Parts: sequence; structure tokens; C-alpha cells
Amino acid sequence: MGIVRTRLKSMIAETLQSVMGNRDMKAEISIELEIPRSSGHGDYASNIAFALSRQLKRNPRQIASEIVANLNDSDCILEKTEIAGPGFINFFIKPAAWYGIIREILDNPQKYGRLEIQGGPKVQVEFVSANPTGPLHIGHGRGAAIGDVLANILQARGFQVQREYYINDAGNQMDTLGRSLYFRYRQELGENIELPDNHYRGEYMRELARDLMRDKGDLFRTTPLADAFPVFADYASNRILDGIKEDLDIFGVHFDNWFSERELHNRDSIKKTIKYLRERGFIYEDQGAVWFRSTTFGDEKDRVVVRANGASTYFAADLAYHRDKFERGFESIVDIWGADHHGYVPRMRAGVQAIGRREDDLRVVLVQLVNLLRGGAPVAMSTRGGEFVTLREVLDEVGKDATRFIFLTRRTDSPLDFDLEVAKAQSNDNPVFYVQYAHARLCSVFEVARDRGVEFDWRSISDETLHLLQVRQEFEIIKLLGEYPEVVGECVRSLEPHYIPYYLHQLVSLFHSYYHDNRILSEDAELSKARLCLASAIKEVIGNALMLLGVTAPQRM
Repeated sequence: MGIVRTRLKSMIAETLQSVMGNRDMKAEISIELEIPRSSGHGDYASNIAFALSRQLKRNPRQIASEIVANLNDSDCILEKTEIAGPGFINFFIKPAAWYGIIREILDNPQKYGRLEIQGGPKVQVEFVSANPTGPLHIGHGRGAAIGDVLANILQARGFQVQREYYINDAGNQMDTLGRSLYFRYRQELGENIELPDNHYRGEYMRELARDLMRDKGDLFRTTPLADAFPVFADYASNRILDGIKEDLDIFGVHFDNWFSERELHNRDSIKKTIKYLRERGFIYEDQGAVWFRSTTFGDEKDRVVVRANGASTYFAADLAYHRDKFERGFESIVDIWGADHHGYVPRMRAGVQAIGRREDDLRVVLVQLVNLLRGGAPVAMSTRGGEFVTLREVLDEVGKDATRFIFLTRRTDSPLDFDLEVAKAQSNDNPVFYVQYAHARLCSVFEVARDRGVEFDWRSISDETLHLLQVRQEFEIIKLLGEYPEVVGECVRSLEPHYIPYYLHQLVSLFHSYYHDNRILSEDAELSKARLCLASAIKEVIGNALMLLGVTAPQRM
């Protein structure tokens, strides 16, 4: 949390006990500070009096008056306070208090906004986890960016994070994949044979069949389907998974662990989990099937884990998989799923509770669809993918940085319009260009300073020099720099990484406006040094934030 916000929250917290008398409720009160839209309403505003009014059964404005009267400004950061409306408290910070933010950033820029915690909570982030039945599409790409950045942010805030990809390499889809390749292979041999309905029809299956022909020739010409399709399924899934790994590598996404669903079957984990749940009273049999009592935990109906034919369900495998995660020592789990899995969330939360965990030990982030556009018009279906636009196609056209950044610009639960022409444009309409250009521009300022022989070491800059920063835009920028740690913290609380691109747009917009109206390097040597300090702080925060997003911070553009 930023230095000024931290001090102000501490002051309010110290005041609460006197306001609440003998009631020991201070720990239950969450102190929220908002930045007012109008500067006339102060630097921060709080509704703490409203939060207390129900518990104290008193008028919010009276409570606000008592808080203000008891504030102990030992740090001398407050210029004044005002009570607005029915009980809002507006805080006006002394200008001198803001300059410490610049020193806080420059003292250790890599750690600004981060928390250094030894042995922090262990959390696993599982994301992408696309079936190895086809190449990644742009929807998978958005989930990959979100999962990777959330993992980065959690690490920055002191969590011990493992990134995991769950390989769905068992079940009916693998059988269908093997049969699909078998039929395409027979077609490549020149046979007049049709691909059955409900099989994988993308062009990538024809490419796999041609690859198999080059590798094995007509070795399987006379092999019956029943004998051939398991071999074909392994060949196809391995090749497709290799392609997925290559695409993710290009995208800057790397996993600590690749977990195969087959392992659950090989270790009898599904049967062991069902037995464990049966012993806890959450399993029963009805109409020949085995059921899990998910309604016990609020799900709309109980769920089948073993069908009447003896085959276990995907849900049973997911129960075993999540139990395995917790047995590996993770204190919490974050799953990144497509929005079409929203109906699956209640049963999975029920399962987590049934195996003895708290409901909020599992947090699910649902990612909405991506609408691909070109110049505002919807993009036609991919000729390569057959049914979808692949992530690789987008990366090849617009690059990693633009793809990642744009994927992260909206809330995860909001559909995203991704315009290829905007993503390639070198203009302010392109959000990643807008931010990266600001970083490059700041780097060029320091190049010019060196060329002019300007000596700059922020450690030698006095407080009197920093106090030369008196332009309104300078204070606005410093205040926003001070909010960066809170922005990163909010990403963790909400599991929403879009706050960082939004913050960067605000910061860069202020900087571009300031740069247009003011000269950083001038004949006034002391003012130039002060503004170089500010410029350095801006550059470091932009670079820090871009690093969390997995986007490069260029020196030149």
C-alpha cells in the first residue's frame, strides 16, 4: 500500500477505539479510502462513518465529527479535513507529504507495489487446460494471459505460486481424436472414405495425417480401426500438445507442472476419492448409478460420479484432481475457466467442501469470449483452423505484447472485442502502443540528459529540490504513483488483472499531458533534477506494471 494511504489508514484506525467507546469492534471495520472525482473534495474520502453507524446506532455525521475531532496527525500529513453530506469525510493532504512517494519508488523500484513475505501462502493457479484435441484458439489465449498475469501478481504480493496445466488426455474425446486421425490417414492413402459426424474436422487433422504418412508410410493400411485408434490418439494428442506448448512459449506463458488426467486413472485416484466421500456420507446409489450429494452444499441437484454402465464421469475425475491438489499442500486454488463452465462452479465448490476444505479455498475465474474484428468488422472463420481463429494466427499478425495487453483490458466476465488493425496501429488508439511509447519517451529523456551532461543521482536530491515540483499535473501524477500498490492489491483481492492496464492508461495519459505542457529539462538546473526524479519514478512504475503483465517495456520505439 502507498505510503500516504498507509499513514492515513493508520491514523483512522487509531481513532476508531475512542469513537466506539469500549466496544471491541475495530478489527471488524474495513477502512476504505476513495479518490474523489473532484479535487475540491479532497485527496481521499471515506465512508467509515456509515460503516459504523449501524453498529453504534448513531447518526453517521455525528460519528464523522467525532472521528475528525480525535484524529492524531502525528505524521503531519493532513492539511485539513471536511465532513460532507450525511457523513462522508474528505481528507486534504499537505503537499509536502506527497514527495515521499517519489523516494519510496526510487529507493527500490523493483519492489514497489510488492510484498516481501517469507513462506507466504501456497496457491496453485490452473489455467488454459485445453483438451489436446486441437490448437489453441483466441479464447484460450485470453484465459492464458489472465492466468499468467494473476500468477505474476500473486507472486508479487508474497504468495508461493505454482502454475499448472491439466491435460485432459483420457475419456471419450481422446477416442474421438484417434478415430478422426485414423479416417484422415485412410483418406491420405487414397481411400474414398467419409469422416463420420461428431469427429474433429479442422484442417489441422489433415496436417497431422500427412505428418503421420511421412513418419510411418502405409504401415497402418490394413490395421482395423479398433486396434489402430488408440495409437492414433496418442500420436495426435502428443503432436497437438507439442503445438500448444510452442504457442504458449511464444505467448510468454510457462507452466511449472503439466498434470495428466491419465495419472488419476493409473493411480486409482477417482475410485479412492469416491470411497473417501462415501465414508464421509456424501455418496449414495440410485437407479444403478453412483451419486454425489452436492445439494448438501447448495448445488441445485446431486451429481452422478459413476454411470450405470460403470464409467466414471468427468466430474468424478475433477473431484479426484482437486483433492490431489490440496493433498499436494496448496492452501488455496485458483481455476481459470471459460464462461461456458459457469454451471459447473456450484458442484465443484460443493466437492471442495465435501473433501474437507472451505468453500473459498477454491476460487473460479470465468473468462468471457473474444470477438475478433478487423477494422471494426467481424473476422471470418479461420481457413487454417476450420472452426476457429487460432492463437498462433493472432500472435503471428500482431505480436505477443499487443495480444497480451489487449486481452487484459476488460474485466474477465465481460466479452472482449479484439480489433487486429487497432492492435497493429502505432497510434494512441492502440492501448499497448500508448503505454509502451510513454516508457520509451521517458527513456529518451534520460538519454538527452546524459547527452547534455546533466548529472542525475536521485539519492543526492534534497527535499528542497523535490519541493520545486509545484505544478498541478505533478501532484496528480505523484498521487497516482502512490496508488499503484493499492491497485496491485486490488487485483489480488478481486482476481481481476484488468485494473493494471486501466491504471497504466490513467498514468500514461497524465504523463503525456504533462510532457506536452512542461519541459523536464530546462535552464533551471534544480527544477530539472526534481523533474528527472519524477520522470524516473513514472518510468519505474510503468516498467514494473508491464513486467507483471508480461509485456516488454521498450527503451526505444
